[in-house]
Amino acid sequence: MKKILTFLGALALCLGMGCSSFGPRALQATHPQYNHAISRSLDEQFLLNLVRLKYRDNPFFLEVSSITTQQTLEQELTASASLVESATDTFKPGAGLTYKQTPTISYTPLRGDQFLKQILSPIPLEAVLILTQSGWSVERVVSICVERVNDLDNASNASGPTPGREPRYKEFREMVEILRELQVADAIALGAAPCPPDENGKMKPGEDLVLVIRPQPALAARIARLKELLGVAGAGNELRLATDFLNRPENSLAVRTRSMMGILFYLSHNTQVPAADEAGGLVTITKSAEGGRFDWNAVTGNLLQVHSASSRPADAFVAVQHRGAWFHIRNSDLESKSTFMLLSQLFNLQAGQIKSMAPALTIGVGGG
Repeated sequence: MKKILTFLGALALCLGMGCSSFGPRALQATHPQYNHAISRSLDEQFLLNLVRLKYRDNPFFLEVSSITTQQTLEQELTASASLVESATDTFKPGAGLTYKQTPTISYTPLRGDQFLKQILSPIPLEAVLILTQSGWSVERVVSICVERVNDLDNASNASGPTPGREPRYKEFREMVEILRELQVADAIALGAAPCPPDENGKMKPGEDLVLVIRPQPALAARIARLKELLGVAGAGNELRLATDFLNRPENSLAVRTRSMMGILFYLSHNTQVPAADEAGGLVTITKSAEGGRFDWNAVTGNLLQVHSASSRPADAFVAVQHRGAWFHIRNSDLESKSTFMLLSQLFNLQAGQIKSMAPALTIGVGGG
């Protein structure tokens, strides 16, 4: 009997020590898996909605609003003994552990006011400022978020279903290429400056967003071309940004941004679809000015390339199935992956109160 008690005591101690580390071990095992699964599902949702828009199917956004999981560990100790006269005593110990995990995942459809705010409302200019100051290429951010600056049109008819005619885009694309050159050379800055005085000379409250150009002799020709494209050839090197095209102040930049839905439409037009779907009239084929097939790669460049295949590709960064085909972004396509990451950040920015956020950079009134 003494041996039985010793065995049971040791076994109970062992099980008790195992339970003491169960919580931390469960966290280490489940947290990375849930993190990965949520990230992957959101990527797939973005890609699926891009493909849906190409086919003029309704997009749908479903958010993971909460995840709760309960882990339980049940332990059981058993023992049986047989004591028979004139026979060998038998003792049969037993122990068991039962692990249970009960996850509860809540989904919230994006609709109503939240849908209007995140999907249909124009991207605030402050978002463009935040993203460019956080290290993103001004060419990528402006190409995606902005559909018009003064008289430069960035395929504004591409902010909806695939148009049948070629968009205007060439001068805008030249403009953002120059902006990128100046950004790399540290010759421009986006920031905030006090509003100019009113007609009575009184300072108006608040701040304006401004684009400040830092002249460099080697870039003089490119800066002159930038101002020419923007229609402000005689302006100084501090250009204020506005949203009112009808009452635009002289030598300022009137900017119209896309909504999140407009951005998704804009990026969806360059999606490669199966030839049978094109032949069947399931997607719109845009015609060039000469009457031929228009290449949307000329507008969006390498911002986002979505390919299609009959089976799930092995080299996909993210892949979804729609209408019997597999649509995917290649894992080696770093430009498309960067744009995909930017989409996620824009989506999150739209969910927050961007307009109440103070710009990180402040520029004085007398900037050169």
